[in-house]
Amino acid sequence: MRFAGSPRSDRSPGSIARKFGALLFDFDGVLIESEYVGNKQIADYLTGIGHPTTPEQSMANFMGYSGADFLAKVEAWIGRPLPADFHTARAAEDDRVMAEGIGEVAGAVDFVESLPADLPRAVVSSSSTRWIRRHLDHIGLGGAFGDHIYSGREHVIHGKPAPDLYLFAADQLGVAIADCAIIEDSIVGATGAVASGGYVIGLCAGSHCAADHADRLRGARVDAVASDFAEVTKLLEM
Repeated sequence: MRFAGSPRSDRSPGSIARKFGALLFDFDGVLIESEYVGNKQIADYLTGIGHPTTPEQSMANFMGYSGADFLAKVEAWIGRPLPADFHTARAAEDDRVMAEGIGEVAGAVDFVESLPADLPRAVVSSSSTRWIRRHLDHIGLGGAFGDHIYSGREHVIHGKPAPDLYLFAADQLGVAIADCAIIEDSIVGATGAVASGGYVIGLCAGSHCAADHADRLRGARVDAVASDFAEVTKLLEM
């Protein structure tokens, strides 16, 4: 397995021990470096309409939510309904990013490629399946999850921080949630993952993770915290 900045080792695909029956991956901030980009656009928009917001504040308050829950959080932050052109601006940003593609979180591709071929795995994200598939293709993991790509806005009524999406994915994989390891980066996602009953690894590998992010994940009662995918691997091999 090769991690960013290191030569490829002689670790062969499928060498991660079968400590868990399945792996569930959040997407934005776990597999691709999208969190800062998206939250900067939100912050810039809100600042432009008279509500000064930094990307860090956007990430702290909105990251991990989707659909109506996301909109409610933003409107609570600014204290009024969002202008109609917010949705136009978000769609334009999504189109731009979809066209350009977003790179992987360091080590993500090698980690996924190292998994045993028969180890069940799924993506569990607040993003749309269209977004997920586009960026999986961009980083070379288009076929890595098969049909097991699940969206909190498409597959369940209650998205993160409810546990429903994780439970739904585990059911689709045919694996008890207690036998699943879940990799999450956001506090919202970690909260739902912990509530589901899976083994939760809080990942701090993305460029959006501030110095206190590990402590915040521990506050959400994750089972373990990893600073990179090398540490994730060690946790799965223990």
